[in-house]
Amino acid sequence: MPVDRPDLAQVDVSGVRRAVNIGLLEGEELAPGDWILIHVGFALSKIDEVEAKAALDFLESIGQAYEDEMAALRESMIDKG
Repeated sequence: MPVDRPDLAQVDVSGVRRAVNIGLLEGEELAPGDWILIHVGFALSKIDEVEAKAALDFLESIGQAYEDEMAALRESMIDKG
């Protein structure tokens, strides 16, 4: 991320890299490998792997809506590398 944007972090969402605003987590220690709950491009909270798996399982269970969201994420990809 640009040095002049410390509020942005590059994250991996199911294999899709994208920029996420982490400004709401100011003061929270974040490191590569941490799990965060994101919504519409904003990191809402740091969560553990168990919570992350439960959230992903739920999203996968809702079927087509999940597939549509993942397609939208892929279309907004910022790094195809």
